[in-house]
Amino acid sequence: QVQLVGSGGGSVQAGGSLRLSCAASGRTFSSGLTFSRYAMAWFRQAPGKAREFVAAISWTRDDIYLADSVKGRFTISRDNAKSTVYLQMNSLKPEDTAVYYCAAGLNLGTTSKGYDYWGQGTQVTVSS
Repeated sequence: QVQLVGSGGGSVQAGGSLRLSCAASGRTFSSGLTFSRYAMAWFRQAPGKAREFVAAISWTRDDIYLADSVKGRFTISRDNAKSTVYLQMNSLKPEDTAVYYCAAGLNLGTTSKGYDYWGQGTQVTVSS
């Protein structure tokens, strides 16, 4: 099956910016469909806390969901030619500290159960 590889995490001070990338390797998912057909999403999980939704984008790129906690600060985008989804994170806050995971699914949604493929996660640490 296709593998999702997340990258771009790191440590920054509050108010800083990072751009996360998630690239899909392989020609198709187990469904037989290519990257461009899948909705893509970002979730995050802080130590000792549940995984939470961050952002999602439809395969047509016409529909975007953002969690209230990141609206106005984060932007999700995708480049189907490169089979890559991005998360641009600006004005970072300490509460954004978490492991960030990218995910792919056939239906756009805000819950993890709607996504079938997951990246390995990339650490984002924001200091005060």
